[in-house]
Amino acid sequence: MDYKKAGVDIEAGYRSVELMKQYVKGTMRPEVLGGIGGFSGAFSLEKIKDMERPVLLSGTDGVGTKIKLAFLLDRHDTVGIDCVAMCVNDVICAGAEPLFFLDYIACGKNIPEKIAAIVKGVAEGCRQSGAALVGGETAEHPGLMPEDEYDLAGFAVGAADEKDLIDGHDLKAGDVLVGIASSGVHSNGFSLVRSVFEMTREGLDTYYEELGATLGETLLTPTKIYVKALKSVRDAGVTIKACSHITGGGFYENIPRMLKDGVRAVVHKDSYEVPAIFKLLQEKGKIDEKVMYNTYNMGIGMIAAVAKEDAARTMEALREAGETSYVIGEIEAGEKGVTLC
Repeated sequence: MDYKKAGVDIEAGYRSVELMKQYVKGTMRPEVLGGIGGFSGAFSLEKIKDMERPVLLSGTDGVGTKIKLAFLLDRHDTVGIDCVAMCVNDVICAGAEPLFFLDYIACGKNIPEKIAAIVKGVAEGCRQSGAALVGGETAEHPGLMPEDEYDLAGFAVGAADEKDLIDGHDLKAGDVLVGIASSGVHSNGFSLVRSVFEMTREGLDTYYEELGATLGETLLTPTKIYVKALKSVRDAGVTIKACSHITGGGFYENIPRMLKDGVRAVVHKDSYEVPAIFKLLQEKGKIDEKVMYNTYNMGIGMIAAVAKEDAARTMEALREAGETSYVIGEIEAGEKGVTLC
């Protein structure tokens, strides 16, 4: 008896590391110290030493049951982008620059090519966000997980000068809400998605005219990463007063998280066109509209609150960054919360 016969293939682990190195190298930043494969990732703090009061911000998340679609379609190079996005989008809501990222993959059986494809996606997400992939772990769990399945989670660390933190303290009545378009369902609410649509290869390969793609292609579209978009707004000289990443809990849970006491967000549902995937999901599942807005991003993945006079400049900066944005509402005086009308 040996470890391989017990279900853990150490040689496959070595092969996975070798295959993923080419992707990890592409995420390196000057602050990364040492090579790939050490027991820990080293990151120099040289970049933040000139900040008046440097603050570290962190975020951790996974991909949720969206990962089931990757199994069914046997496509594993996009869920890593989702994993990075879910973490760095939270960090940038507070005004931080993502510095580095670590991932954790638990699998029933280590298939090196599959693990490398997952990490390829993680590395792409890190590249899009400017974060270095400084480490990670692939854990083989025979007997605990089916051989053809895995789970993926990640952890991001960012930094900001305390004076530049986005915390909503300066929000006031009359400020406007600028919504930045999502790329689709992102990585939340997939347990409901999987209850509505037929989760088979045939069902996911079904082409829908209104989507302009197959269901699987639409649903597996990676979560949009908003790091460069928000940086472009700040580089344009706009002060982002508050920011909300629209994830699980949709509009009703996430928008109030960016508000201070005494102000209320008002969102106009007709201020933009809700993407076809949400309309299809709602229709096929006979889902109440409030449930939709309480579960999904409904086409808006990030919301920034800015002064009314900065709205046009904000949207221009976003357009130049390649993003689609809309003025979707405003801030009013009142009880902390959100009104959709």
